[in-house]
Amino acid sequence: MRVLLTGASGMVGRNFLEHSEACDFEILPPFSSGLNLLDYATVKEYLLNYKPDLIIHAAGKVGGIQANIREPVRFLLENLDMGRNIVWAARETEVKKLLNLGSACMYPRNAQNPLREEMILQGEPEPTNEGYALAKITIARLCEYVVKENPDYHYKTLIPCNLYGRWDKFDPGNSHLVPAIIKKVHDAMIANGKEVEIWGSGTARREFMYAGDMADCLVHAIRNFVSLPQSMNVGLGYDYTINEYYRIAAEVIGFKGEFVHDLSKPEGMRQKLVDVSRLKSFGWRAKTSLEEGIEKTYKFYLERGIK
Repeated sequence: MRVLLTGASGMVGRNFLEHSEACDFEILPPFSSGLNLLDYATVKEYLLNYKPDLIIHAAGKVGGIQANIREPVRFLLENLDMGRNIVWAARETEVKKLLNLGSACMYPRNAQNPLREEMILQGEPEPTNEGYALAKITIARLCEYVVKENPDYHYKTLIPCNLYGRWDKFDPGNSHLVPAIIKKVHDAMIANGKEVEIWGSGTARREFMYAGDMADCLVHAIRNFVSLPQSMNVGLGYDYTINEYYRIAAEVIGFKGEFVHDLSKPEGMRQKLVDVSRLKSFGWRAKTSLEEGIEKTYKFYLERGIK
């Protein structure tokens, strides 16, 4: 099977390429430099030339709470343009299978947890990442509309919970929670610091899944594409407080200091836990524990010499 993987140089893409069964597919392209997703004509021409059997749309402008607050225009426009271009070019060039990656940010800020797929658009998104959420919602709906108009097309959306792992971004200005914690705790330990600051109270709850597990779910989804639901959460089904993420990271890294809370800083939604009922029925579950995932991610951080 010839699989076009957008975002091949990103965290999800690289973990997919590293999966032990990735060699069973002909994957195009290895990196995003060969395809400018912001240019519709270029995308359409690429699909006409290479004729993939299936597209995995994993590309996106991503970042943590600071980046989303700082650059809402880019998060909205770039994700909207990339998604629209790849989905519509696929439809126009008659690519029949497409697997779109959404985000748990698509869910309303006040939705009752766990978050079920039918809750999308049943309330306002979280303001700190609204632009990103609106773009992801729009592309998921576009996939549904394509299928509604022509059932010969199978454009489906996976909605991952928060992800972390190898090939993550560790710069606090652009990173998500777990890699940011790893860098902060590591830097404090190296500097013999006695304190690490936590934004907010640390009691907000988050669900983070190891990116290697996400890659495994993608392989399972490709192999069982016919039975894959139109939209499906991909997550753990359980979560941790932000304080617990800091504590476990400190144990893995060896930091012996204390944590202090800056209550003037935002901490986003109080909880964001996805419902995994459809995922269980689909026959897949994550296998990597938080301790194991942070240990693997920290090892990657050290090996890469990331500053």
